[in-house]
Amino acid sequence: MDASAKFALIILGPTAVGKSGLALFLARRFGGEIVNADSMQVYRGFDIGTDKPEASDRADVPHHLLDMLDPEIQFTAADFARLASAAVRDIDSRGRLPIVVGGTGLYLKALTDGLFPGPGSDRLVRRRLEEEAHVRGVESLHRRLADVDPESALRISPRDKIRILRALEVFSLTGIPLSLHFRKTEPPLKDFQLVRIGLQLERRELVRRIELRVDRMFERGIVQEAKALLQQGFKREAPPFRALGYRHVLVALEGSITAAEAAALTKRDTRRYAKRQMTWFRKMKDIVWFQADDRQAAAEYVKARLN
Repeated sequence: MDASAKFALIILGPTAVGKSGLALFLARRFGGEIVNADSMQVYRGFDIGTDKPEASDRADVPHHLLDMLDPEIQFTAADFARLASAAVRDIDSRGRLPIVVGGTGLYLKALTDGLFPGPGSDRLVRRRLEEEAHVRGVESLHRRLADVDPESALRISPRDKIRILRALEVFSLTGIPLSLHFRKTEPPLKDFQLVRIGLQLERRELVRRIELRVDRMFERGIVQEAKALLQQGFKREAPPFRALGYRHVLVALEGSITAAEAAALTKRDTRRYAKRQMTWFRKMKDIVWFQADDRQAAAEYVKARLN
């Protein structure tokens, strides 16, 4: 690897496609360390439902941003971008290759493109805009947005009330169009060359892998894990309990559905989530896509980029 250049590898794709396996393969080949970009694997104790890497793999290849938070803490994309960029820089400073791997699209976007930091929501401004939308209609607000921020108006649908309100709120609070704020936002890793790899599979094969993963989660004892976490005093409203692996398990523990029904619902929701992930990733730039099982082709591409 060119010692004068800073590289970071990004591996993304839908759930169950094989991102972690490729990350381990490339880390061993190129002297890398892995930075987790899964929004739920940051939480301690939630292991089976988030499908964390095996202890043997973590002992072999250093992993970062795993098991770092108590379940009650809300972790945001901004938190991730700050901590992940620090981890990437630390790994690079030791002559190792940072490999960011995960399927949480917003986290990856925050790291590669940056996030507009503020301002926060203002209750009075938001209430006034909500009342105007109710009286005059959302289209009226969109026309006003076109006057003050035509770039955002072109990008935002006239029916997208939430984003229209936010754009007008930002302009009202700062006097600066949201589009200009975005242009001034700097990526946390702007001095790195980011090598982006996307993994994809034929839909039928991806569904098969999703269903196998869910079956394995229930065989390994996700129901018992969730029950133990509740007995430890963690509340059902804790962020990691919203993860796909736990959502229906909590309902099963209440007795409203069976464990088999919880597994079936988890498979359904995971299939839908994978579809949303691919929709998100297709909009991201500079991704080179590989078939999930073609690790050698991905390795050759990485080698060429690093050299």
